[in-house]
Amino acid sequence: MDFTDLGFQYHKTHQNYLSRYRDGAWDQGILRDEDTITISAFSPAIHYGQQAFEGLKAYRTKDGHIQLFRPQDNAARLRESCKRLLMPEISDEKFLEACRQVVLANLDYVPPYGSNATLYLRPYVIGVGLNLGVRPAKEYLFGVICSPVGSYFKGGLSPVDFMVTEFDRAAPNGTGKAKVGGNYAASLYPNHMAHELGFADCIYLDPATHRNIDEVGSANFFGITKDGCFVTPKSSSILPSITKKSLMVLASQIGLCVKEEDVPIDGLDRFAEAGACGTAAVITPIRSITYQESKFVFPTGNEVGPTTRKLYDMLTKIQFGDLEGPEGWTTKIV
Repeated sequence: MDFTDLGFQYHKTHQNYLSRYRDGAWDQGILRDEDTITISAFSPAIHYGQQAFEGLKAYRTKDGHIQLFRPQDNAARLRESCKRLLMPEISDEKFLEACRQVVLANLDYVPPYGSNATLYLRPYVIGVGLNLGVRPAKEYLFGVICSPVGSYFKGGLSPVDFMVTEFDRAAPNGTGKAKVGGNYAASLYPNHMAHELGFADCIYLDPATHRNIDEVGSANFFGITKDGCFVTPKSSSILPSITKKSLMVLASQIGLCVKEEDVPIDGLDRFAEAGACGTAAVITPIRSITYQESKFVFPTGNEVGPTTRKLYDMLTKIQFGDLEGPEGWTTKIV
């Protein structure tokens, strides 16, 4: 396998993890070779979208160790998603042990240090079993699958163009803060339209007023103002990104002021740089945003902004073990 040219797509690995919830308790879980599951056609996951998932990565360090980045935060976010959809929660211990088992079972699929690739882990919880009415399932599956991946957006750390869509990703008081499949299903058509028009992805405005930036496709938005502030949207309908939380800490460490606030779509000229951030995307610099009939090009243009690059370097060096991060940010697997 050429780990230097992976892209963000599925590659078969050795084993994955699966645990079943019955009679009010999770079983111990097993590692299994097959990457398929068999469930009832009446399962609420199929008909009513009772399911949630997470995304995190395993990184190989220069000295050969393998570590996860802030997995406790992923475990906590999955619990919140489960609460929102009335599914049984996964404890930190069970979540971390499942991820550990999957990494150890697929060690030769953890890309080598220096390839800029990682082993992507996707924990998920789905409601299964015989259920016809709109109600929570009585049984659930918790699994962790994995695949080696490269950059989410083609080109890696290079500026891309986005367009603002007229569609909404989530309702003001809906499931936008939970990592559930319904939010992503709502984004498929706008994403397709953006690609058809030559854009990397689309930007969603807040669903209540359509005045402020909410999400940037499958990632969070941030901007670096001309007077040195790291600004990211404050909204009740966007996913609380672990990458964004980390960047807020790092931005503060390098002397930037950090703000979570409304980001009006008609006020982009205050930014010197902008980007999309998330586990899959890491940081993707934004070259331009097209809104209605106008196109705003950020001052950095085709270049990666100096602050964006510095934040990217700090974050990835911590993830790959080249820089010591705040306490508790990395968990060594082996």
